[in-house]
Amino acid sequence: MVGVGCGPGMLTAEAIDALASGKLAYGSRRAIELAAEHLEKDCEVHELTEYSNLDDLPDDALLLSTGDPMLAGLGRKAVKVIPGISSFQLGCARLGISWERTEVISVHSGGGDPAADAADALTRGRTVFLLVAPAFDVVALASRLQGKGLSARVAVLERLGYPDERIAVGPLSRPPEARSKLFSLFIGEW
Repeated sequence: MVGVGCGPGMLTAEAIDALASGKLAYGSRRAIELAAEHLEKDCEVHELTEYSNLDDLPDDALLLSTGDPMLAGLGRKAVKVIPGISSFQLGCARLGISWERTEVISVHSGGGDPAADAADALTRGRTVFLLVAPAFDVVALASRLQGKGLSARVAVLERLGYPDERIAVGPLSRPPEARSKLFSLFIGEW
């Protein structure tokens, strides 16, 4: 599994080497776009829209993952993982947030209660990073957190690493809204 980064130019040298020697690759449209210039010209590339049958892919296939495969959990089933630069890493760097103070919550594929999980982390003095799905409602989350008596800053990080990257910060009482479907959040004090 090869992490291709969260945006253009976010591949590691190890990932570039793996892509240059691959003959067969699978990934989302965005992962393929991020890796395209480094793929072997004769590499057979297949776009994935369904991830339930990853175990059925050929052993010699490169599975391309946006960001870092271990952040969203795709990498936990892989025999070998080549890391990529994730939105979490880039967001921490952009905002000056130490990894040591953060807690990652993935609500990318649904399930769980992100407000309860975030509230728990915030009450323990942590800054929360949320990896979210495109339709995630930032305002509703902020409202629920305020309803639990919490106050914090909210950062909406959109299209990190792309030329049109946008980072907007505001309080829970007036959180910035996402303008793009490709976004993540930090909530806390930094």
